[in-house]
Amino acid sequence: MRKSTRASAALLAGLLTAGLALVDAGPAYAANPTTMTSGFYVDPDNSALRWANANPGDGRAAAIRSAIANTPSARWFGNWSGDIGAATGAYVGRADAYDKLPVLVAYNIPNRDVCGGQSGGGAGSRAAYDTWIAAFASGIGNRPAVVILEPDALGDQSCLTPAQVSDRNAMLKNAIAQFNAKAPNTWVYLDAGNPGWISASTMAQHLAAAGVGGAHGFSLNVSNYFTTGENTSYGNAVNSALGAYGYTKPFVVDTSRNGNGSNGQWCNPAGRRIGTPTRTGGGAEMLLWIKEPGESDGNCGVGAGSSAGQFLPEVAYKMIYGY
Repeated sequence: MRKSTRASAALLAGLLTAGLALVDAGPAYAANPTTMTSGFYVDPDNSALRWANANPGDGRAAAIRSAIANTPSARWFGNWSGDIGAATGAYVGRADAYDKLPVLVAYNIPNRDVCGGQSGGGAGSRAAYDTWIAAFASGIGNRPAVVILEPDALGDQSCLTPAQVSDRNAMLKNAIAQFNAKAPNTWVYLDAGNPGWISASTMAQHLAAAGVGGAHGFSLNVSNYFTTGENTSYGNAVNSALGAYGYTKPFVVDTSRNGNGSNGQWCNPAGRRIGTPTRTGGGAEMLLWIKEPGESDGNCGVGAGSSAGQFLPEVAYKMIYGY
């Protein structure tokens, strides 16, 4: 792991170029993990690579390996991950050994995806989640990382009571504090849904209430299909609304499946395409592959009969070519 960092002024200048006017880049002591590493980490156990390795004679394997399996993408962690501190520690440790930047997704908040229903689950209580997220952050420690914090948590709260919303906000604020304290070289992006979910002003309210002021930034389009341009416009609108709270934030966009944009459906729609591979810039601070192309959104659309997260090779193959 290289120890060099850039001055905060250089980071600010880069973000201004992306169209952000007033940037709070997070805790003053947090280093820039992108300058501490030499590119993004390819998960050696990603679902596309596992399938390609297990099916070398399949006619789709070469394309899936080349276009998807070898592209840096995020590893998701939840209640399936076992000892979470050991799991995150092992993952970032492997990335650090290769001087690469890992992207992790924390996806275990109680009543996870309760309004959507396809990816339900999560920790059993607020206390259990607080313990889990503290161990998540401790596992990363001082090594560089990017964390996407709780997709779905703020995009749809329509089925939650006011008390549940308050509890969720408290858990997210605590999670951000845990990363700031235990993982100082990690950039945390609190998830902010996508342009088709709620208005930018409402999302800004949700972000502020959940403590985004203490995070490095927010994430957009996780597991969705809206174009990078649509997300950039939405992210800038969210930042305009956040200005009322005295700050704006950098944002990242999940481009893994947005090559053809959205057709208005979110659950395994047909005709989608992989998007721009992971890199910095592109109108956002970073363009990331957060949802692995080919992984099902649930028992719906072209993934009928599958469960959320299951790798579907035919869906992946068609997504490479956009049909």
